[in-house]
Amino acid sequence: MIMPESTFNPSDLWTLLPELFLLGATCAILLIDLFLKPSQRDITHLLSLLALLGAGVLVWTGAPAVGQGVAAFNGMFLRDGMATVLKLFVLLMTGLVAVYGRGYMRERKLQVGEFYLLLLFATLGMMLLVSAGSLVTVYVGLELLTLSSYALVALNRDSSISSEAAIKYFVLGAMASGLLLYGMSMIYGATGTLDLAKIHAIADFSANSPHRTLLAFGLVFLVVGIGFKLGAAPFHMWLPDVYQGAPTAITLFIGSSSKLAAFGMTYRLLEGAMGGMQPHWTLMLGVLAALSLAIGNVFAIAQSNLKRMLAYSTISHVGFLLLGFVNGTAVGYAAAMFYTISYVLMAGVAFGMIMLLARAGFEAEEIDDFKGLNRRNPWYAGVMALAMFSLAGVPPLFGFFAKLMVLKAVIDAGQMWLAIVAIVFAIVGLYYYLRVVKVMYFDAPQDDTPLALPGDRAFRWVLSANGLALLALGIGWSPLLEWCYRAFGAQG
Repeated sequence: MIMPESTFNPSDLWTLLPELFLLGATCAILLIDLFLKPSQRDITHLLSLLALLGAGVLVWTGAPAVGQGVAAFNGMFLRDGMATVLKLFVLLMTGLVAVYGRGYMRERKLQVGEFYLLLLFATLGMMLLVSAGSLVTVYVGLELLTLSSYALVALNRDSSISSEAAIKYFVLGAMASGLLLYGMSMIYGATGTLDLAKIHAIADFSANSPHRTLLAFGLVFLVVGIGFKLGAAPFHMWLPDVYQGAPTAITLFIGSSSKLAAFGMTYRLLEGAMGGMQPHWTLMLGVLAALSLAIGNVFAIAQSNLKRMLAYSTISHVGFLLLGFVNGTAVGYAAAMFYTISYVLMAGVAFGMIMLLARAGFEAEEIDDFKGLNRRNPWYAGVMALAMFSLAGVPPLFGFFAKLMVLKAVIDAGQMWLAIVAIVFAIVGLYYYLRVVKVMYFDAPQDDTPLALPGDRAFRWVLSANGLALLALGIGWSPLLEWCYRAFGAQG
């Protein structure tokens, strides 16, 4: 059995400085919030944004040089290019959730200190997860994220729908975590180490290996757990109910930041630990991708609730994300990360628009709630149209080039059948995205009065910038893609 060396280097703490700062800031906000009145909750909001900003600055300034990585605590924590990119976008999306959700949560009397604190603790878990160098770090980061997410979904205690969604999320999430842990225990039993790099070096799947069966079962359980965390079919059963039942601000968080963390976990476990068994897990991921593309796009057509439609849309986008992993090279992983970033930015606009139109007692969750939006407010109808067209993959928007990159990656891997499946179901997906646009521009509004926008000017400005970014990144996508390539040491 290989045991890690019990050496401690004080410089390890500097490697974890962004995480330590965020932890300290969250604990400080927790104490400050105890002395604030409900009318002073904006102080917690501001402090939370400053904590995220400070962590982002530390991640950016401590980013390793291209092609280099830093390990801390005997390899349990890794700081490399991939972790840096994912952490920056995790912090950005969590900040957007806080900005978008401020007025929405206040109107529903949900702008409590727990909302911000759980967001920050979940963000800390995501930062640990994407930097995991050990099975222990993976599980600690994952549980910190998921336990915080369960509580966030159940934040609206007066809503039976939210309570039901939280219970489903908790039960199924606990089952998936158990399966993932079971798979980890099998891999540990076969290799005798928890270190991902050592597992990669030791794991022997050759025909004469005494641990071949144990490794195979461990890999299957890992893929099942990863499929659940990503929301890939057929492990997607929790996604539509949680998206619909949770407050929209929480839905945005689960559908954006946590997807970035799930991507990081997938890379660490499959490529980082089980890279020697790549032909086997790429085959499994190919099947999950095809099922996700088919089920996500077909079931989305039948939805009249916009949040449920976006939930099934998420399942289809997870299918595209997995196409990059099917490639099994640094170029494929870079394309998958590029796609994940594009998706979370598009989801930010879509769910932000739902919160913009919502008001106390009215959630604006139905597609019909967007009828005639162009007559009531042409600007925000245009912003929503940008989101829908980008999600559909219409050029020259961001989503088109993201789809193009993963399709190129899967074709380069020799999986032409997967590329054809993806293209066919992407065309199917055009229907339900264009239906939202049709409702906004061609249907008569249910209310002819001008749209009453929330008084939060920061929300409106940031949402508009988020929408325009989909167009700007669609035109100038090259620098971001190059950044993703450098994160994996790939040549584009």
